[in-house]
Amino acid sequence: MKFPFFKSISKVFHLAESHHKSGYDRVLFGLVLLTTLIGILFVYDSSVVIAMRDFSDRFYFAKEQIKWLVLGWIVFGIFSFISYKNWYRAAVPILMVTIGLLLAVFIPGISVKALGARRWINLGFTILQPAEFAKLALIIYLSAWFSSKERKRLVPFLLLLGMVVGLILLEPDLGTASIVLIIALLLYFFSGAPAYHFMVLVPILIIGVFVLAVISPYRLARLTSFINPEKDPLGSSYQIRQATLALGSGGIMGVGIGKSRQKYEYLPEANTDSIFAIIGEETGLIGATFVSALYMIILYRGYTIARKVNNGFGRYLALGISSWIGLQAMINIAAISALIPLTGVSLPLISYGGSNLVVMLAGLGILMNISKNTGA
Repeated sequence: MKFPFFKSISKVFHLAESHHKSGYDRVLFGLVLLTTLIGILFVYDSSVVIAMRDFSDRFYFAKEQIKWLVLGWIVFGIFSFISYKNWYRAAVPILMVTIGLLLAVFIPGISVKALGARRWINLGFTILQPAEFAKLALIIYLSAWFSSKERKRLVPFLLLLGMVVGLILLEPDLGTASIVLIIALLLYFFSGAPAYHFMVLVPILIIGVFVLAVISPYRLARLTSFINPEKDPLGSSYQIRQATLALGSGGIMGVGIGKSRQKYEYLPEANTDSIFAIIGEETGLIGATFVSALYMIILYRGYTIARKVNNGFGRYLALGISSWIGLQAMINIAAISALIPLTGVSLPLISYGGSNLVVMLAGLGILMNISKNTGA
């Protein structure tokens, strides 16, 4: 029996391979472009009410997102033309600058404090979130480090990871710290680390994250609301209840673009952390599945690129960048779907926010250059 659908999918991937061999991965480029355009649509759609309330301009957040997106695509273009091998020599300076920025968020006068957290630096003309740069900086540094033949690196690796993750936790930002931690561990084990390291480290880290969640009243409230959503429906459980209500009301087909009810100030962070709930409400299971599939295919393309690179640095760099995007998307979608506790992690390339968008497009620009130079 023939299956036309699977035959068509096979042709798409065959076409992708031919594009990949001829230069830049055009399929990856198209997927990233489509995802960012979806982001513009839903940032506007989800922020109309709060934009009118706070700025008397329904397009405020959409215009800001477009500004960041233009900058991001410029960075993407520049990085896609720079040979990825140059980042090997720049790995140490990039890491040092990033650590300096992470320390700067604690300096009064230039740091910005909001909702009890210090995660931002005021540059005068814009606000910078150094933790977002830490993701890409650590991927570049670890890719350079692990591509060498050095052995017995567990202790130095843990010291470096402890410093970077520790600074992010002090902001505090457990969601970003968790992403940085998991990406670093993935690269460590991709590099051929002994299996017993994995068996020892993972349980310790899981216990550590749990302890960090329990000792913080705010995180403990989120964990408790995840375990028992009925305990505090108007307090700690409110956001996840509204998010799941949005997803549930979307059904199969959704209520229609622009017709979300939750964006009328019922759902907190509708244009940032919770934007996937608005997508699910307005486009239903079909739209939510389509967006999820975009990230899966981007991850697939990234791993395909990594598999074809014949040098360690390029391979680890492609694996790290791809894992970063896939992991962050998975955590956001799982949290909004009430599969894991809320983490405050944004949806890659779609959620409103400048630092995350620009840095992620920078990483994708590097990945695009690796695809061009595969086998080189």
